[in-house]
Amino acid sequence: MSSDAPGAPDPLEALQREYDERRLAQEKKGERYMWWYLGYFLFGIHLVAFVMIYAISHAK
Repeated sequence: MSSDAPGAPDPLEALQREYDERRLAQEKKGERYMWWYLGYFLFGIHLVAFVMIYAISHAK
């Protein structure tokens, strides 16, 4: 016989749901960081390119 009431939630199911929610939140946070890093990277590449264009156009 089970000691749980018929309508009681399964503890394993509750833990799995909590794990999935945490994993999803961490995944969203990681994706947000990835976009920020990509933005900084592209900005840096353009900055270097503009400096190189300036240097080449002003070379004697």
